[in-house]
Amino acid sequence: MNRNSLKALRRSRRRITIRKAITGTAVKPRMAVYKSLNHIYVQLIDDLAGKTLVAASTRDKDAKLDATGNKDAAATVGKALATKAKQAGVSEVVFDRGGFRYHGRIKSLADAAREAGLKF
Repeated sequence: MNRNSLKALRRSRRRITIRKAITGTAVKPRMAVYKSLNHIYVQLIDDLAGKTLVAASTRDKDAKLDATGNKDAAATVGKALATKAKQAGVSEVVFDRGGFRYHGRIKSLADAAREAGLKF
């Protein structure tokens, strides 16, 4: 097995383990994060209804970013998600890091969302 497919396999196993313990509701939705090499995406999901309540990413038209694959861009997305969540009436979330390690862009996004008023 080559290195990249092994990394993807490990991440999918971590993701499944995390998802076994986390469920989002309408009151406390799941904050699901996905990052690619160039972009970062985050959604607030009500798992019981199977609906996405709020979403934000570096690909949004209102996100004015110089670069999209760095910590500053992730922080901007975290703030944008928190403001959209407040407008939707959501103040508490359950954080789902999607199998990614909690450092770098994931940590930056989470810290910015916390500073903007989300609790998790």
